[in-house]
Amino acid sequence: MERLDKLLASQGTWSRKDVKSLISKGLVSVNGAQEKKADRKVEETDIIAIDGKQLNVQKYLYLMMNKPPGYVSAVRDSLDKTVLELVPAEYKRKNLFPAGRLDKDTTGMIIITDDGAMAHDILSPKNHVPKSYIVTIDIPLTPVMSERFAAGIELNDGICRPAVLEILCSTTGKVTLEEGRYHQIKRMFGCCGAKVTALKRVSMGALQLDGTLPEGQCRPLTEDELILLQRKCYN
Repeated sequence: MERLDKLLASQGTWSRKDVKSLISKGLVSVNGAQEKKADRKVEETDIIAIDGKQLNVQKYLYLMMNKPPGYVSAVRDSLDKTVLELVPAEYKRKNLFPAGRLDKDTTGMIIITDDGAMAHDILSPKNHVPKSYIVTIDIPLTPVMSERFAAGIELNDGICRPAVLEILCSTTGKVTLEEGRYHQIKRMFGCCGAKVTALKRVSMGALQLDGTLPEGQCRPLTEDELILLQRKCYN
């Protein structure tokens, strides 16, 4: 259970001061009854309305974004546009952050949330959550490259865990790895004498990027998608 004013303020539309003002004006109801106490304890299952309009109250928000190029995966940045600037007003919350990082020029799936525990769970190296990317390079892919990925390529910060490189066509492949080192895929291909020209994340764990979601847009995860994202048995 949580205080009414704290819960409503967490939804991103009002500050706690705003909520207290709405309550004092008699505009807030809980389960159909006008509420006068800001410290009233409520649950997500309670029916809360403001000025007669029922709210879809969620303790945490989980958004799937199809990240476009040119945006950095950060809450704020002094030089570049951030993925949070793409979040529509109706989903804005003060504690939102990108769960994980995609390079500025990398596109595809990124999860935006305010649930720190969940983010830690899917990002923790010890959980080995696989992430898949569609990658295009400047030279033809070869079976030797796939073999090197599977064996674990040695970078200047250590040997990578084995990764899967599936050749889709001449210069395009699908890479699945369980790590998230700095520029890892670009560096791995660099060790093979290739340069990455395009990179798009298409899955995290069991969750696939929604193919109908346009670049630059986001939407809340469904309950089933959240289960897929949080699934413990990834392998």
